[in-house]
Amino acid sequence: MKRVLLGLTLAGMLWGTTACVKPEADANADGGLADRGIVAQQSPYSVEETANRLVAQIEQRGLTLFAQIDHETGARSVDLDLRPTQLVIFGNPRVGTPLMQCNQGVAIDLPQKALIWEDETGQVWLGYNNPNYLMERHTLTGCETVIERIEGALSGLTSAAIAP
Repeated sequence: MKRVLLGLTLAGMLWGTTACVKPEADANADGGLADRGIVAQQSPYSVEETANRLVAQIEQRGLTLFAQIDHETGARSVDLDLRPTQLVIFGNPRVGTPLMQCNQGVAIDLPQKALIWEDETGQVWLGYNNPNYLMERHTLTGCETVIERIEGALSGLTSAAIAP
């Protein structure tokens, strides 16, 4: 597994998104992330364990793990503090390519990314871009079936990673 250390901040990733609310998401519980196109689930595990469990699910399902980025370590490398924050980048060209065939611009959001972070209260979260948000953002037409497939896969993958 490849570990990449970058000093990117969580704020830059989360605040640049807009629209697309997951109907059953509680905007107050997740800090309003659903309002910005991010599906976020609480994890009962630490950031590191949640990330490891997610990576195990990715590998079990035959997906490609491209990178695991530890932002906290990156911040420490430049003498800055950041709560535990990891980004896992993964995908499957059989699913991503059809989206790019609908609109090549969606490639800016691919491969898929999952963000695992600890909030100011100590709660750990596992989040990812809502596939419907990607559909709206990139005006994907004719890709509804692929979006549904991705939505189901991401939901199953992340739910399994945080299951007791």
